[in-house]
Amino acid sequence: MARALGGTLSGGDAGAAVTDVTHDSRQVRAGWLFVAGTIIFSGSLYLLSLTGQRWLGAITPLGGLAFLAGWLCLAGACWKS
Repeated sequence: MARALGGTLSGGDAGAAVTDVTHDSRQVRAGWLFVAGTIIFSGSLYLLSLTGQRWLGAITPLGGLAFLAGWLCLAGACWKS
């Protein structure tokens, strides 16, 4: 493990393997949709439980939709490659 960490930090072969990964724009979009969906879904439920503001429950499905859209983008990226 120390060799891999040292190689990554020094720009050796282990670091080259990590930086040679190419990303499809759908993969990047899927990742951001996963992050947004998780924050909106979980965050709205968390704030709802802390504050008792019932209107936050209306925002929760938007996080679920973002998460589903992330899965569709990821499936599209897999289908394309």
